[in-house]
Amino acid sequence: MLCYKWYNLRRQRADDGELASPGDGEQASPGNSGTSGSSYSSSVVLVDLLMPTSIAVGTPLLIFLLHSGVLPLSSSDSCFSSIFVVPHPVLVGQPAPSPNKLDDMCPTLPHTKHHSSPFRQGDLRRCRPPALLSKEPEMPPTLPLLSEEPAVPPALLSVEPAATSAPALLLEENRFLYPPPPPEELELPPLADSEQELWPLPPWPEVFALGTNCSGCLGTGDIQNTIEPRRIDALCGKKIVSLSYGTGPHVVLATADGEVYAWGHNGYSQLGNGTTNQGLTPAQVSTNLLSKKITEVACGSHHTIALTSDGEVYAWGYNNSGQVGSGSTANQPTPRRVSSCLQNKIVVNIACGQLCSMAVLDSGEAYGWGYNCNGQLGVGNNGNQQTPCRIAALQGINIVQIACGYAHTLALTDEGLVYAWGASSYGQLGTGNKSNQSSPVLLNLDKERVIEVAACHSTHTSAAKTQSGQVLMWGQCRGQAIVSPHLTHFTCTDDVFACFATPAIMWRLFTVERDDYLTVAQSLKKEFDSPETSDLKFLVDGKSIHVHKALLKIRCEHFRTLLNENEEESIEIQQFSYLVYRAFLEYLYTDSVSLAPEDAIGLLDLASYYRETRLKRLCQETIKRGISEENAITLLSAAVKYEARDLEEFCFKFCVNHMTAVTQTQAFSEMDHDLLKNFISKASRYGAFKN
Repeated sequence: MLCYKWYNLRRQRADDGELASPGDGEQASPGNSGTSGSSYSSSVVLVDLLMPTSIAVGTPLLIFLLHSGVLPLSSSDSCFSSIFVVPHPVLVGQPAPSPNKLDDMCPTLPHTKHHSSPFRQGDLRRCRPPALLSKEPEMPPTLPLLSEEPAVPPALLSVEPAATSAPALLLEENRFLYPPPPPEELELPPLADSEQELWPLPPWPEVFALGTNCSGCLGTGDIQNTIEPRRIDALCGKKIVSLSYGTGPHVVLATADGEVYAWGHNGYSQLGNGTTNQGLTPAQVSTNLLSKKITEVACGSHHTIALTSDGEVYAWGYNNSGQVGSGSTANQPTPRRVSSCLQNKIVVNIACGQLCSMAVLDSGEAYGWGYNCNGQLGVGNNGNQQTPCRIAALQGINIVQIACGYAHTLALTDEGLVYAWGASSYGQLGTGNKSNQSSPVLLNLDKERVIEVAACHSTHTSAAKTQSGQVLMWGQCRGQAIVSPHLTHFTCTDDVFACFATPAIMWRLFTVERDDYLTVAQSLKKEFDSPETSDLKFLVDGKSIHVHKALLKIRCEHFRTLLNENEEESIEIQQFSYLVYRAFLEYLYTDSVSLAPEDAIGLLDLASYYRETRLKRLCQETIKRGISEENAITLLSAAVKYEARDLEEFCFKFCVNHMTAVTQTQAFSEMDHDLLKNFISKASRYGAFKN
């Protein structure tokens, strides 16, 4: 069975509930006004695959978070859509899943291929997306230069704010916290008449889309918005390996067979079909590409470039600044090979900023062309380049990856160093200031070796992942400027853009796959109290607890001595309760304590008896978290009994701060005489009885 979940989130600035506009001095793309006070609505698709087989790339669950509209128009304008791919297993005793029939369960996101997702189990519910008017967008014909004010485009969409939109995300310990709106009742498909009925499978894998549908960016054949997944028939059965999107929005993808499909906004021929008619369904880009195998695609604001398996680059679409690399500024209606300095060279990596294009050769050289008023090409000046220009400042440096932001560029070397250049009005270069740089600048990352850099053409945010697994971010962060690399608690660069970028988007294809692999810690936890693999049994209060001798010897000095002298397969314990002793043994397997504060007192006694210092500390922390006016005296008595000085001081101060309520509890009336005497004496010294 396949369960689909999604929710709608409205990203807002933390300070005043608004999103920032493009930075001063940075270029505005066609259809991008740069006005302030704009907001975005985003849809995130979570798909949980409930099937016994593992999922890998090719048979995977692919989730594409596509920002289809980075057009800040007013405080209520928004435009966002999502596309995802999911394979179908053979369903026995169930009807074939319909995209309009959804299971209202809350799945846990499987392990990710690229990263550990920030999403966890939670009460995910659907929010109604904004209603859009079906007005086709119109694009301004020219682009303002650096010295000019960004042109405000005509209204593209009349958008009403979502009544049930969630407020800005709050991030805490790698979790998204949000108040879910009231759930909507969903009708589930009826069971099949026969429990053994097999349903024919549609083409594998299936591709679905949902969200706002401006310019037909969902590829469903119309411009109707949808909050339920709709299948994109033209893409079903195709394995997608690369995907990118523009500002219009237009969407371009490459399949495993090397085919290119494009749809959405086409005012500048960015779909490569030779026309300026928007595409409502995915259509193969065929001109000059039928004999080529495309391995990677990248989109700028309104232009597209594609990389072939032979290392050739093709480009088409908007070309006012030379971003197509044709040597002129005329728009390119169909794919054209970018030659000039790239002739007879093999390109291995491509990227696009809003109005520029970048390429990395197999030799490690980097080239750039297109808009350059902020120095984003890294050629040492601010002049636009209509053909690829080598970045001379990186001579002798082997570049392995390049990434483009709105108007800045990041480059990663084979030695794990990071260079940055271009606009820095939000600190996105990470140089410690907001000064633009027209030549590459080496970043100071505390000698950490970087293995990945990340940026997206619609944001002013930068991120990097180090060899040790640390994730750094800098640039625009919810309206604030972070001018130097800042350490996050994330484990992947994708989370940086999902949580802190404006708008919140994914900077690359986001792939989720089920991973049944268990770590050592997970395996140990699973085998605790397992009769099948254990070689020792404890009998406590007439109940059995199954354990492994070797692990107990490794983890506990007491058991190391006991089990070396005792060869029995069963040991009876009388001085501790079953609940306490089981918690102790489980701690040896999991290194954690899960008990109520009152029960943790008994475990504290055991920890003192077995001289388990760390366990004693964990028990004290558990007790502190659960202290209340009713149990404060009981916990204080236990702390005194087991000589837990820190816990004793903590409980005593709690009692003093809640003296009136604590002295009215039954535990206080039954308090030991000597302890009561000491308590009153100490409390008086703290001034508890002055009033």
